[in-house]
Amino acid sequence: MSDSPWKTDSFFSSPWNYLPEVTETFQLAENIQIHDVTLRDGEQQAGIVFTADDKMRIAEALSEAGIHRIEAGLPAVSPADTEAVKRIATAGFDAEIYAFSRCMISDVELALECGVSGVIMEVPASHHLIEKAYRWPVERAIEASIESTKFAHENGLKVTFFPIDATRAPMTQLLDDLETVATQGHVDNVGLVDTFGVCSPHAISYYTRRVRERMGVPVETHFHMDFGMGVANTLLAAGEGASVLQTTVSGLGERAGNAPTEETVLALLTMYGTDLGIKTEKFTSIARLVAELSGVTQPGNRPVTGERLFNVESGIITTWMKNAGDDLTEPFPYRPELVGQPQPEVVLGKGSGVDSVSIWLGRHGIHNAETSQIELILAEVKAVSLAKKGLLNNDEFLEIVREVLPGRVE
Repeated sequence: MSDSPWKTDSFFSSPWNYLPEVTETFQLAENIQIHDVTLRDGEQQAGIVFTADDKMRIAEALSEAGIHRIEAGLPAVSPADTEAVKRIATAGFDAEIYAFSRCMISDVELALECGVSGVIMEVPASHHLIEKAYRWPVERAIEASIESTKFAHENGLKVTFFPIDATRAPMTQLLDDLETVATQGHVDNVGLVDTFGVCSPHAISYYTRRVRERMGVPVETHFHMDFGMGVANTLLAAGEGASVLQTTVSGLGERAGNAPTEETVLALLTMYGTDLGIKTEKFTSIARLVAELSGVTQPGNRPVTGERLFNVESGIITTWMKNAGDDLTEPFPYRPELVGQPQPEVVLGKGSGVDSVSIWLGRHGIHNAETSQIELILAEVKAVSLAKKGLLNNDEFLEIVREVLPGRVE
């Protein structure tokens, strides 16, 4: 690691992230993998429907970006889902392909038919959910888990046991049930599942430690964003040794969504010095593809991939950018090309300053306007922006320039 890992040509994070007092308790796994669940949990966001062709396009893009594992779907949902999982599993992608499965032998048989290498095997973990939502006796869930995980293992599949609603179960009960399934059935990895996003970052650290200590197998995260904690929780779990992180493109998923792939990977790179080998420069194009196919519009200021993320309206930031020149890590935490974004653009609005106007004048070949003239133009820019409650376009700007600097533009 370099002497200043917080500052590179591509990003500038906080040096505090790398202080020994901060990092001395980290247990980051040597090889952390991203397991993308966009095609399964992402599609569970209300109103999203991916066709088999859609899923193939997304899986191809994810694999090309270096995503390590792709959860292609739950084959039991429909024949179309079975087709999609089968096509993705046999496409020869570099990513390892998993299927989602309930703890049912029939689901595992479908996964085997599709040719995946592993299964994420779901069962309710909290006894109250088993009894109240499923109307099952607890014994049924335990027995089904033992039988189906053993069957999956005996047929050559990697098994991640995925206890849903685990974070609302008593810890002792959860650990006892996990150990029972692992001992009598089979568990290669344990999913740390915060189904409703209700676990705090501090509690996630505790959860991760307890499961790792008791089970002695790799653990992987699956955290939802109902309280906006998904990324923080994923990073805290990674710091406690979680070696597989389940995420979705743009944070798609049930209700408020899942921990977003883009923020998670970029945070690990810039704040933890952990390069997962993923081509972050493909993030924006993948996000645009998923937005197109899902029909979900993302906010313009969404972290990493938002369309207006590198638009600069503030006069202060415009001056920073002008003075910093090519060193874009002064006015921004990372360069736009790191995540496949276009170069920063100065836009005009109510928050603009004199440097903003000077830059726009320069685009039209006007480099010698007097300070008083620039200030007059700026005042009009602010008035127009306030009246329309938005940014100015080029025609609106030129109309102001013609009034203040007659004859200088056509």
